[in-house]
Amino acid sequence: MTTQEPSPATETETEPFRVPVLNLLRLAVPAVLVGIGSALTLLGLSRLASLLEHWIWDDLSAAVGVSSDSALWIIGVLTATGLLIGLVVRYVPGHAGPDPATLELVAEPLPLRVLPGLALALVLMLAGGVSLGPENPIIGINVGLAVGLGMRFLPKVKAPIWLMMAVAGTIGAMFGTPVAAALLFSELDPGDRRVPLWDRLFPPLVAATAGSLTMMQLEDLDLAVSVPDYTYGGLDDLGIAIAISVGAALLGLVAVYLFVPMHRLFRRIGHPVLMLTTGGLLLGLLGALGGEVTLFKGLSQMQELPGLAATTTALGFLAMAGIKLLAMLVAATSGFRGGRIFPALFVGVALGFAIHQAWDAVPLALAVSAAVVGIVVAATRNGWLSIFMAIAVVPQVTLLIPVVLATLAAWLIVTNRPALVAPADPAPEPAPATP
Repeated sequence: MTTQEPSPATETETEPFRVPVLNLLRLAVPAVLVGIGSALTLLGLSRLASLLEHWIWDDLSAAVGVSSDSALWIIGVLTATGLLIGLVVRYVPGHAGPDPATLELVAEPLPLRVLPGLALALVLMLAGGVSLGPENPIIGINVGLAVGLGMRFLPKVKAPIWLMMAVAGTIGAMFGTPVAAALLFSELDPGDRRVPLWDRLFPPLVAATAGSLTMMQLEDLDLAVSVPDYTYGGLDDLGIAIAISVGAALLGLVAVYLFVPMHRLFRRIGHPVLMLTTGGLLLGLLGALGGEVTLFKGLSQMQELPGLAATTTALGFLAMAGIKLLAMLVAATSGFRGGRIFPALFVGVALGFAIHQAWDAVPLALAVSAAVVGIVVAATRNGWLSIFMAIAVVPQVTLLIPVVLATLAAWLIVTNRPALVAPADPAPEPAPATP
């Protein structure tokens, strides 16, 4: 029996892969530019939305003589917001992008012509009090800009690299740290697996660092909720954290299983103006029921919850969580352009306050962080991002062990379950050729 010489292909496959370090250094400059640009886009649109929000909810309501927290004003503003965004989706070129209910956090790059309409829909959504965050639209805008402009002026850098840098730069700017982008890409990075992880992460992490530094220089970012310091209470606390995270994850799965049926109901309306106006009306009714604290993306609103603890019962906080979760579902399935991370974060914080109010022996910091990882794991299917969000909301190192265990427990609940995404409409069949 004769032995065969190894083929050249086999030798090539066994050779160690060498990373071109010089190429990584060359990518640093466009990565910095993308990170800075991503932060400036996010900041510019957020500030524009904030100015419009102040005018609608303060100046205009005062001029009309109606309190901004009255049911009439909340219902009117949310309905009008749905109408305006419906007009944008229907008539502005590009229709503000594809149906957001069918998209993951990171999607295919959008053409440049779509981006102005998406930006307008985002600003109206943020200012109008809709229960969605800016993450999906702003990532879509920054990815579209980076890929469209980058491929035009520096075509040697491939589109997936521009996409990763824009996503990372936006995440870094949104959370004020490149760590969130690193954790996200450690799960999402689709690059060549022969390349070591940190070599694949080099360009996006440069962009994320530039984005976070830019935002830190221009804006005061703080996700933390004011809660008492946590002292580790032994194995009992670990069991409590697991139980809370599992309960929150189960609540998140209720939302997941409602997502597709609700999306189908809204799609039956057919016309985007009617669909979004109906969604806005429902959001207004939910906002009138839950109050102003259940409106908007939920970041500053969740930081108001400690001040409400003296006057709000466990059922009150539970109602806030339920209303916010339902509002997020309505907004996301009726066509509003927005993300689901920040409203899910509010739901988790409100659940934590409800648990502590019902059983004050449960440390508030533990209840909040465990509820956050449970609901965010269900909403995002990203364990690292969930841990980061919990520690960002309650920044206490002593919580790391219970938070990681709570995340693992929640993961077992949500794994193999559907994601918080609706199936896209099938592409139309091509018309048969005429003989």
